[in-house]
Amino acid sequence: MAGRIYPTPQDAEAAFYEALERSDLEAMMSVWAEDEEDIVCVHPSGARLTGQEQVRESWRQIFARAPAMRVSITQQVTLSAAMLSVHSVHESFSLPDDPRAQGLVVATNVYVRTAAGWRMIVHHASPAPAGSEAPAVPAAGQAPKTLH
Repeated sequence: MAGRIYPTPQDAEAAFYEALERSDLEAMMSVWAEDEEDIVCVHPSGARLTGQEQVRESWRQIFARAPAMRVSITQQVTLSAAMLSVHSVHESFSLPDDPRAQGLVVATNVYVRTAAGWRMIVHHASPAPAGSEAPAVPAAGQAPKTLH
């Protein structure tokens, strides 16, 4: 799969989640930018990983021990510019024979436009806070209760 071109950030993101569901290391790494030092990955509750070697090894370990999972993406927020696209998503994991969610993760995926199409440069995932399956949205005209 090396050398695959992703014409849009959405194509790269779809390939990322498809590779994740299939536990396909080569397909996963084809989504990432090829520049050795310019990629970062943080798995839920994990350390920050930088560079191709650390990122590849982390996915290899995850794929070796994880059962087949389905991933549903919801609540996507996309911020895009000519050369950069940032996607904030909720990842809901379930088993193929049980559609009930087994875990919810909040992730930020960053894609950069390269000569070889769009590539991921950052995947940062964190466990979602308890009860965040359907975050409350303030009614029109109401300010949110908490600020960051």
